[in-house]
Amino acid sequence: VQLQASGGGSVQAGGTLRLSCTASRRTFGTYVMGWFRQAPGKEREFVAAISRTGRITYHADSVKGRFTISRDNAKNTQNLQMNSLKPEDTAVYYCAASRRDDRNYYTRDYEYDYWGQGTLVTVSS
Repeated sequence: VQLQASGGGSVQAGGTLRLSCTASRRTFGTYVMGWFRQAPGKEREFVAAISRTGRITYHADSVKGRFTISRDNAKNTQNLQMNSLKPEDTAVYYCAASRRDDRNYYTRDYEYDYWGQGTLVTVSS
């Protein structure tokens, strides 16, 4: 499956952005979806994940209460609503899809099989 991420940009601290990720396959609903990010000079880190139906979500502590992951299986898309952005949220954000089926969501990058190209989010203070 091919993933296309969009929606990144530059905002001031406290601002909002909405990232989207569109998948190429109609079997989108069979994948667990996730978002990861990588800041300059840092390792890639987990941000959020969502189950195949969208009923179960999980967010990293660093974004809990500010970011919300969602998906629309009819449109083959997942989204990441980012509110109250902080300078430390600056990173390239990647969407990812997992074919695994033993859990409702996954938080490690090796558990994901497909990756989008990344979209840059820059938050200035």
